Amino acid sequence: MRHGKKISHLSRTNTHRKAMLSNMASSLIEHKRINTTVAKAKALKKFIEPIVTRSKVDSTHNRRIVFRYIKNKHAVSELFNSISEKIANRPGGYTRIVKLGNRLGDNADMAMIELVDFNETFDTAKTKKKSRRRSGKKATNSNSEILKKPVESEKSEESKKE
Repeated sequence: MRHGKKISHLSRTNTHRKAMLSNMASSLIEHKRINTTVAKAKALKKFIEPIVTRSKVDSTHNRRIVFRYIKNKHAVSELFNSISEKIANRPGGYTRIVKLGNRLGDNADMAMIELVDFNETFDTAKTKKKSRRRSGKKATNSNSEILKKPVESEKSEESKKE
């Protein structure tokens, strides 16, 4: 029976699993997205969501708690500096898992896990492309006016010479 077993063991010992999730979390924080298997991505999502929530309030206590799980001081400082500013008003759901297909070597299901606010392709605040409502006649008229001006100036110069 599987009662009360909430975490995925990922066929690893406890210390190996904690070290792997810590390293994957620091890589995710530094690179904003990583490619891994679907099972590891789901385990990493459960691991990193509470950590990112802690980073919203920058205090010594929260930094120490986060450093307990992610033992990379550069990743922790980036989490509290740049990432916490972008996720300040988000109530949760800081990561996204996108399935990529199967790996060639062992046919494992692959996925990309990324921080939601750092993806430029799914950015909702895109600028609208301007549509042209102008007819083609106005454009040809302006070109003809430009061509007429030098011609008129040449005629006026010839008349001045005479």
